[in-house]
Amino acid sequence: MQYLAEGLRLPTNGLDYTLLAIYFVVVLGIGFAARRSVKTSLDFFLSGRSLPAWVTGLAFVAANLGATEILGMAATGAQYGVAVVHWYWIGAIPAMVFLGLVMMPFYYGSKVRSVPEFLLQRFDKSAHLLSSVLFAFAAILIAGVNLYAMSIVVEALLGWPQWVSIVVAGVFVLAYITIGGLSSAIYNEVLQFFVILAALIPLTILALKRVGGWDGLSASLTKNHGDSFMTAWGNTGIGDSNALGANWLTIILGLGFVLSFGYWTTNFAEVQRALSAKNMSAAKRTPLIAAFPKIFIVFLVMIPGLAAAVVVPKIGTSGSDLTYNDAIPLLMQELLPNGVLGIAVTGLIAAFMAGMAANVSSFNTVFTYDIWGKYVKTDRDDRYYLRFGRLITAIGVVASIGTAFVAASFSNIMTYLQTLFTFFNVPMFVVFIIGMFWKRASMKSGVWGLVAGTGAAMVNYFVLYKQGIIDIPSDQGANFVSAIVGFVAGAVVMVTVTLFTTPKPESELAGLVYGMPSPGMEAPPEEGDQAWYRKPALLGWSALVISALCYIPYSF
Repeated sequence: MQYLAEGLRLPTNGLDYTLLAIYFVVVLGIGFAARRSVKTSLDFFLSGRSLPAWVTGLAFVAANLGATEILGMAATGAQYGVAVVHWYWIGAIPAMVFLGLVMMPFYYGSKVRSVPEFLLQRFDKSAHLLSSVLFAFAAILIAGVNLYAMSIVVEALLGWPQWVSIVVAGVFVLAYITIGGLSSAIYNEVLQFFVILAALIPLTILALKRVGGWDGLSASLTKNHGDSFMTAWGNTGIGDSNALGANWLTIILGLGFVLSFGYWTTNFAEVQRALSAKNMSAAKRTPLIAAFPKIFIVFLVMIPGLAAAVVVPKIGTSGSDLTYNDAIPLLMQELLPNGVLGIAVTGLIAAFMAGMAANVSSFNTVFTYDIWGKYVKTDRDDRYYLRFGRLITAIGVVASIGTAFVAASFSNIMTYLQTLFTFFNVPMFVVFIIGMFWKRASMKSGVWGLVAGTGAAMVNYFVLYKQGIIDIPSDQGANFVSAIVGFVAGAVVMVTVTLFTTPKPESELAGLVYGMPSPGMEAPPEEGDQAWYRKPALLGWSALVISALCYIPYSF
């Protein structure tokens, strides 16, 4: 197939478009159905804290399983090989378990409506305002990545110019979030989770069949890229060369600890789903339930990415206009028959909407509650904030359309996302973790920890790495190092500032610092949640053991 001559265009027909149209109708129908339950701002922003654990758990993983996850991780597989499993088994599961078992009792027990609001209670207004602004800015950038990812699919499906695809997609998501608020987003995310699986499973099976099964795939890629391309830990010794450009230490510390914990424990786009749960037990189980599908989803994005590197050997190479981001659409074009192609396209669009909705719904909550309602209009009634929430949703989508064109300049959108997480989530994580486990941490240390962590990560990436002052083989490796630098800088500055400033009175730290629980954190499980298979500790440790065992076949 002459990709460069004919362009990336999927051979869709009436059946494919019919499946897509049915999906759009269902999504909007869920939005209108959810609208009936939106009577207050809490209903709009947090679903009235009324949802069961299985709904919030599936929404939690679906919010992460956006188009950036599918296209980006497939791109990472095509570019770096089996090392993509690190983003799941060490770069997600431990942090998700930590969030469920350790941090959710603080979040849910303190009754905060957002992640930045927790910093207001633990530190002061300066830390709260800075974290709110940083998070709102990051959410718009990440939503823009989802829009760009969506434009790749729509352009391949309909042949529309990229800018048209971005605008039309943004308007559609705006409609169903504005109509039904977070409940609409969450129930659609549950639907989208199953649609995404229906899209990825047949693509993975057909991709494996095309390349001669796992043995044929492994033989081809080993021949072209070397032995380490098909192992998780191959050539990751300090000083060794590998496709990822990172060693075992930067993988464990940079990705497995700093980036992973920074993303999963402080990213409100994820935490918001748990905060919408009906009780403490459901809130704790939300990320733990999500951890189990997360363990195995890696195969549905890694295998297509690896297969694309075999089926389309020019992908990502110099002189080719095919980037790693095109791995999934290229395989769809090459392998899927009509009907199945329609399901796959619908699945990618569902993934886009899940990721986009997660970031837009978290953005409107933080901007309304933590910025506008706290520092601009502080004395309005609840109906005002409900109306404003819908307005700022529209503004957020428009801003996301602008940032989508920034994402278009990156050949691997997952690398771009990891860079954003390094700058925004890692500094927030160090402030959270020190504030939660060190009661002496002063009120002023929070804001200076954020400033130092963000500044140090940016200096390391843009000045030391991009200017060639330090030698790091790849952008991903640079992200890992920048994350470590940002974490250490933030921690050092927090400790230093604490030594010279006044700590918060212990009477104000109940429910905010480990060892000083509040009554809400100690609440017993609701009726029906006492069953042994619903115990958070069992769910968490089981997920950790399974993810560790998954490494064994890919370690050498």
